[in-house]
Amino acid sequence: MKDIKDVLVVVQARLNSERVPQKMIRPFNDTSLFEIAIKKILASKLIPKDNFYVSVYEPELIAIAKKHNVNIYNRSEKSANAESSLQEIYEWHDKLPFKYVIKVNGCSPLLKTETIDNFIETYINQEEDGLFSVWEKKTYYWDKNGKLITPWPEGLTIMNTKYVEPVYEAAHVLYASRMDTIKNNIWMGDFQKVGDIKLHIMDELECFDIDYEWQFSLGEQLYNG
Repeated sequence: MKDIKDVLVVVQARLNSERVPQKMIRPFNDTSLFEIAIKKILASKLIPKDNFYVSVYEPELIAIAKKHNVNIYNRSEKSANAESSLQEIYEWHDKLPFKYVIKVNGCSPLLKTETIDNFIETYINQEEDGLFSVWEKKTYYWDKNGKLITPWPEGLTIMNTKYVEPVYEAAHVLYASRMDTIKNNIWMGDFQKVGDIKLHIMDELECFDIDYEWQFSLGEQLYNG
């Protein structure tokens, strides 16, 4: 069991998104994606305020964080533009005094505070050092050559997803890892080793992640209910 005092909760943000420029501060339902993420974490019943940081570089993001009196890790310009090593992207890994980190995706406006708390509770009570959000899929898949890769349920002659074994799709919304493994380019654990990283099943709608312009518009509609 882990001590919540040893767990960093971080939202990492930058403004140089190529697909949706400045999406973190663009008007989104009279607020912004960055503010939505901050407010949801501040509403948590589990996260001590001293454990919550935003990792930002641009002054616009720093101003929003200060408005909400949130701890700021002033990431470097290199970190804000890095696309390579974990050490560059997560440069706080050896500078903040925590053993574990939970990273919350700031581009997921439908994510609920209760879900964040449930993820944290699961993580601090598990033995494994890695936890990753996924959602369940029950459908049929083919590879690029047209070969069915979903195991066909015994006795069926037609497609029926009710009898298909579930698979799990990466959600990229909530992540948990040890801090000290980042220096070795290990994030959460070994994805090819069964059981090394636990999967945390979430509601698919909460996993909505804004990566493209059309998702920004749709996200506003979904956020309004």
